[in-house]
Amino acid sequence: MTSTASSASAVPANDWMSVRITRIETIPLKVKLDRVAAGSTLKLTHRCTIVTRVHTDAGIVGECFNGNDDELQPAVRRLIHDELEPLLLGQPVCAIEDLWARTRRATEPFLRDRRVALRAQACIDSALHDAVGKLAGAPIHQLWGGAKTEVPVIALGGYYRQENDLGALADEVAELKAFGIHGMKLKLGALSPAEDALRAQAVRRAGGDHFMLACDANQGWTRPQALEFATRVKDLSLAWLEEPCHWDNDRADMAVVRAVSGIPIAAGQSELSRFGCRDLLNAGAIDICNFDASWGAGPTEWRRVAALAHAHQVHVLQHLEPQIGLMMSAGVPNGFVAEVMLPWRDPFFYQLIGNQAARPFDNGVYRLPTGPGWGMQINMDYLSSVRRTD
Repeated sequence: MTSTASSASAVPANDWMSVRITRIETIPLKVKLDRVAAGSTLKLTHRCTIVTRVHTDAGIVGECFNGNDDELQPAVRRLIHDELEPLLLGQPVCAIEDLWARTRRATEPFLRDRRVALRAQACIDSALHDAVGKLAGAPIHQLWGGAKTEVPVIALGGYYRQENDLGALADEVAELKAFGIHGMKLKLGALSPAEDALRAQAVRRAGGDHFMLACDANQGWTRPQALEFATRVKDLSLAWLEEPCHWDNDRADMAVVRAVSGIPIAAGQSELSRFGCRDLLNAGAIDICNFDASWGAGPTEWRRVAALAHAHQVHVLQHLEPQIGLMMSAGVPNGFVAEVMLPWRDPFFYQLIGNQAARPFDNGVYRLPTGPGWGMQINMDYLSSVRRTD
């Protein structure tokens, strides 16, 4: 059973401004992963998301789901309903910029954990973009000006395991290829540069010369360690090296690693706004900006980041969340690839979207949905089975 929220017909353009928000609905979901996802500075046992629906007086419902940390999820939902929903009731659904500015007020209280307000903004903003797409009867990436029909993908993988890691990495590359994905963003940074270089070499051997290989240290190394790793993998043709240096001096350190190594550097997911990404760009620290719309106030803010990055001749991608990231990457001129995960790591993408093929990738690309908005229909049976009740 899938939701009917995506099946509403387009509204005539001259009536768009008359369509108003009547209520906002949120549904928390939580799933235990089949195995632990361990990186240098993270250890994940569950995946959580919030399905947000913006209801309108035209019968159109904008909906989306955005990942949220387990411990923040209840606070995000409370903020949406206690503070943001009252600000938006009766407002025109297509006034996305104005609505974003209204919800931005929730980030201002000085003692509040701003992550909560930013993620609440993101939930609403993502659903609003879906509603506007349904009003127009067009996919998001086309509304943003993109004409692509497919997007290359790279899968986050190579998490640390207890067993023979190198053999497991080769098996994972084979699994990705069989699934239609021709690239891996390899987790590293928990071991020494020498040990992690062996892991990267194992992936390159298993994948071959045309397999896209990126590496993500999750801010796990000092500058000298990052430079040592870059030297050891200089012949692997890395697509990028992501967040190689500790967080507290990352702009300056990444700029040095970028200049000395010649390897493209990616960062941005740890920033909370376009202004943090602006500082990365101005520091000459990155070649790729992977700002996270679900953590940083939504697709509206992500588009601003993409424009800033384009002015600096820097590529942009959405950090994970392929239910929005695939279309977003296709909707801006400097988008070049989208991040995905295998089903065990991202059960929502594969099971919550009811109108998607079980194996949606072919020859390293994802063919974009043609339905309006984000092009998804929610699998209500699956939603009910993983709905959070605690």
